[in-house]
Amino acid sequence: ETLYLALGGGIGSFVWVDTLRIYGVRPEHIRVISIARKPYERYERLLTNCQIPRWKRIRSGSDSCPDNIWGWPGYALRDAWRSFFSGRLLEAFGFLWQVFSEPLLADTYTPRAGDVFASMDREAARIGWEQMLCYGHIRAIRKTEDGRYVVAYSATRPGHTDHRFMVAKYLHLATGYPAIKLLNDLQEFREKTGDLRSVVHGYEPHDHVYEQLEKQGGTVLIRGFGIVASQVMERLYEARKVNPRISVVHLSRAPKSGNRFGRAKRAVDNHWEFQPFNWPKGTWGGVLRAKLEAATPLERRELLEAWGGTTTASRRKWRRIVRQGLREGWYSIVFGKVESVVPGDKGKPVTYIRGTHNNTQLKVEADFVIDCTGLVSDPMTNPLLNDLITHYNLPLNPHGRLHVSNDFELVEMRNRDGRMYAAGIITLGGPYAPVDTFLGLQYCAHRSVEHLARLRAPGVKGLEGIRSLWQWCKWALNISP
Repeated sequence: ETLYLALGGGIGSFVWVDTLRIYGVRPEHIRVISIARKPYERYERLLTNCQIPRWKRIRSGSDSCPDNIWGWPGYALRDAWRSFFSGRLLEAFGFLWQVFSEPLLADTYTPRAGDVFASMDREAARIGWEQMLCYGHIRAIRKTEDGRYVVAYSATRPGHTDHRFMVAKYLHLATGYPAIKLLNDLQEFREKTGDLRSVVHGYEPHDHVYEQLEKQGGTVLIRGFGIVASQVMERLYEARKVNPRISVVHLSRAPKSGNRFGRAKRAVDNHWEFQPFNWPKGTWGGVLRAKLEAATPLERRELLEAWGGTTTASRRKWRRIVRQGLREGWYSIVFGKVESVVPGDKGKPVTYIRGTHNNTQLKVEADFVIDCTGLVSDPMTNPLLNDLITHYNLPLNPHGRLHVSNDFELVEMRNRDGRMYAAGIITLGGPYAPVDTFLGLQYCAHRSVEHLARLRAPGVKGLEGIRSLWQWCKWALNISP
């Protein structure tokens, strides 16, 4: 039994627990059920698979700090601080100039993955994360008759069967993206041929693609124009330095002219649509955030469709690679709709495309096809969420995600004084757009914990004025909350 229970154990759970601790809740009153020891374990695995090791920079802002709810000092200032005291003065000034002039005069500043993980390790140790962590696969959630919730989970390990229950009054659900899924035609190709090497997803381990290309050369077909496609393009560019006999074909449904909303228009260069982050910055804490929160569910869907769409970060190196590839002829973009993907005479995947303009059929034979279209976010594909939604007949919003209040509460799951909250991509279509970002997860945590403070939940003391300053000082000095 516990008072506060976080389900998932990823970054969404981490920032909620971190916020609870800073608001005054003792670690003995909090538990986290997870199969991962580190909250960023799955995220790091996905980054590594899509060619972003720890030393590379991710698509996140300086003030999006999962280890620091105040957002100051941000990662840019920390970078500048380290560079200054290492004697690299120009580099230190460069980081400060970048955050001052972004995105007009400089590329948007983004932190290194390793720095983010190291800062989370420090904060996890400060708040006692491991003390609150319980290993387990979550099986089901049910309301109890005394105003609480019971969670069935399995702590089974090799050679040892172990099933348990955890009962809590306040529940937080942050399970992340349910799955990785290939495009349907690529999935059919895999099922028919059993070939798991020539058709891959950008979030799967696929280093063998670059290793073979560096040795033998070949052709790669990329599908998708998001941040993963940018990283794959950069990795292929590096592979061409080893073996220039590598060509890249990029498939797009139609030419891009730039998404519009009011007088704003996204920048487009060679059919790549650019935006610093995956949502306009005003959706984090500006006018667009307030507009979305005040909208009805159907209006929210319209707004999110207008603001959303596939984009990537505008980095000079990436734009230069695309321009160079087009100029030298080893990179090309084709437009059309895929009709089928079948094995060719040599077993290679052959993609048949119906052209957008002239309705002619195009044929692309490639050594490898890399699917860079993203992850599955439908909660019904997650057995736990599917069971919860089905058992309690929970309403879904027009995006097909969990319907939550402006405080990210699952209102239909109220159980007397018991409360249940959700965060992350499973709430997309609700009152906040960037729910699957660092800052978005922190916003969800802040709103739900503020709601608990208004309900006078046990141990939640609020965080205003002098108390906020005192807690920040404790964070800065690495003292337990």
